[in-house]
Amino acid sequence: MILVAPDSFKGTYTAAEVAAHIANGIRSVGGTALEMPVADGGEGTFDVIFQGLQAQPLTVSTVGPWGDEAKAVIGLTQNGTAIVELASASGLTMPTEQTRDPLTANTYGTGLLIAEAVRQGAQRILVAAGGSATTDGGAGAITAIEEAGGLRGAQLVVLSDVTTKFSDAARVFGPQKGADPATVDILTQRLERLAETLKRDPRKVDRAGAAGGFAGGVWAQYEASLVSGADYILDLLQADAHIAASEAVIVGEGRLDSQTGQGKIISGILARSRGIPVYAVVGSTHEDLGSYASNFADIITASDGPGMIAAGAHIAAKRR
Repeated sequence: MILVAPDSFKGTYTAAEVAAHIANGIRSVGGTALEMPVADGGEGTFDVIFQGLQAQPLTVSTVGPWGDEAKAVIGLTQNGTAIVELASASGLTMPTEQTRDPLTANTYGTGLLIAEAVRQGAQRILVAAGGSATTDGGAGAITAIEEAGGLRGAQLVVLSDVTTKFSDAARVFGPQKGADPATVDILTQRLERLAETLKRDPRKVDRAGAAGGFAGGVWAQYEASLVSGADYILDLLQADAHIAASEAVIVGEGRLDSQTGQGKIISGILARSRGIPVYAVVGSTHEDLGSYASNFADIITASDGPGMIAAGAHIAAKRR
């Protein structure tokens, strides 16, 4: 059996679509495949956890990062866990009638989602932190939560795919959110001032810079847990058992590059697959991959469905 465990190809194919194409290729040549779509705290994390926890959807009224009215779905389970996707209320690609100003973008809408999860009785709230438009250090979310009466004993767990420090959030992520060098400096100074007003100082904490410092803000104010999205999801999906039962593992993502080994889901799978060959099916490979390529039995480029099917068939044929 070959385990097919890809991440999404950002903006083009969901993890489930990639897994289905590759698995179809494996089966087309008589192989056996188990599909296990994965995510690491970024794009697709909500869907993977929602399915893994068998949650029920609840549509919530909220606002986008620039104040536009919006609707978002949160997940609720029977055992008191809620799932919130930060990007569904504070995401970079959300529509807006306002100027997409990185200085004014805030996480108030995400706070509204968290507050509604609390109102629904959630005792544990998982927040997938990828894809934010914001660099407000979570200040907007904290305001919304406090206006609604606080967390009332609920525990926040922030899932991220980065280990960036709080004070580095603007420098690392600001440019991709539209911040020029001068704006990055302003955002960094603002994060520094915020850190001094919170209940705890988040500036030396790994992962505190995720989602423009949202992770650090809720860690400081609410003692939120900041965890590896990759490890959380692999544990949730019982990946260790599936890997142990497989003759090979196929991973995938839109672009394989030097950042893949820095907390991304592929690095998590590699760490759990000692002695089992791992194949990568990717949309593209950056030239700086270097020695990281030696982790894989083969790297196959496939940017569309037919290519993914062909890659699955090729790998299965080699395993026969």
